[in-house]
Amino acid sequence: MSLPIVAIVGRPNVGKSTLFNKLIGQRLSIVKDTPGVTRDRIYSRCEWCGREFMLVDTGGIEPKSDDIILSQMKRQAELAITKADAIIFVTDLRSGVTANDMEVASMLQKSGKPVVLCVNKCDTVGEPPAEFYEFYNLGIGDPIGVSSVHGHGTGDLLDAVMEHFPEDFEKGEYDEEFIKVAVIGKPNVGKSSLINRIAGEERVIVSDIAGTTRDATDTIIEKGDDKFVFIDTAGIRKKSKVLEDIERYSVLRAYMAVDRADVCVIVIDAEVGFTEQDSKVAGYAHEQGKGCVVAVNKWDAIEKDNNTMDNYRKELEEKFSFMSYVPFVFISAKTGQRIDKLFDMIKYVNEQNSMRVSTGMLNDVLAYATSRVQPPSDKGKRLKIYYMTQPSTKPPTFVTFVNKAELFHFSYQRYIENQIRQTFGLEGTPVRFIVRERGKNDNK
Repeated sequence: MSLPIVAIVGRPNVGKSTLFNKLIGQRLSIVKDTPGVTRDRIYSRCEWCGREFMLVDTGGIEPKSDDIILSQMKRQAELAITKADAIIFVTDLRSGVTANDMEVASMLQKSGKPVVLCVNKCDTVGEPPAEFYEFYNLGIGDPIGVSSVHGHGTGDLLDAVMEHFPEDFEKGEYDEEFIKVAVIGKPNVGKSSLINRIAGEERVIVSDIAGTTRDATDTIIEKGDDKFVFIDTAGIRKKSKVLEDIERYSVLRAYMAVDRADVCVIVIDAEVGFTEQDSKVAGYAHEQGKGCVVAVNKWDAIEKDNNTMDNYRKELEEKFSFMSYVPFVFISAKTGQRIDKLFDMIKYVNEQNSMRVSTGMLNDVLAYATSRVQPPSDKGKRLKIYYMTQPSTKPPTFVTFVNKAELFHFSYQRYIENQIRQTFGLEGTPVRFIVRERGKNDNK
């Protein structure tokens, strides 16, 4: 599912970042009473009334400024506007309507995008003050009074934003029979070449210039009875190295491609080897609970002996210790080497990520595991695990009912996880544990 994008825009120092942090529920944007603190767009998933969207914070717009940083911030905001499905235009009750507000309003009207006018710093509850009605002069529509500090009015604001989402935005673009695969990795590791090899044609632009692919593109492949959607993305690179406005947007698109996917193929350049940025790319897919396969590309360019692959695999297993479940496939997009095996692994990992284990079988494994290695104790109090159940998949999630959650140490959780994996496989997928205490009077 491609999430709607909502951009927060306005002139500097009207409280955009504070509002952004309030809406997402965490301090992700830097907040400071100095114009220009948020220079780049910052984005996060946001949910309201069961609907998810991507919220984008922007640097302030100073329409007529000659300051280099402010002009760069303006370009950032303009780019966010062009890519957004809806816009929150933030103004400041205390300063009233300014000439810059009028300029921003004019720019937003020309964009043709749906705009919700937010009057920030309405910190008192009840009838808005007389100066609130001045904001009707912007010609954007009915203003909504909000306090980004206290949270007043944010519900009404999000309700208004939701009205601009198309009815079918929540629907996935593809049926459940399609396996959605995000091909992710650093720039210039061969992601586009891999998809062209899979598709058998020049479906996406391939160039030796890093960052050629600017956006996510979909390629539908039918192989036998199986249907795949391959999502190619611009390479994910460190934010400090992202210099162009368009590249910053590509990072957002790459993360959103991961969100859409069932399985992520993390492409690594065999000649370059594992890098810190590869771990960040993989880490995001892991955090989102996606099935993962590591494709070591350009394997044809490596000089080999009988032990080359085994040694390379051991090195990767050490580097990917935080994702010990992930399988490796050594491929060549150029020659087509092991592309069929990659298909098989993608299908297998998707099945593993969707696996559901019955409560009975799960608790048989739990009973065996606890009898083999006794649960830990602390100060005479021993951990008791009453039972486990699996409420959801993608990724497989297990709820464990215990007498005292703090006794269920990470090391013992890892032991239980390993026992479950040894029994049921779950290769290529992370698993989640939810620990719940069951009181003496809890008969559930």
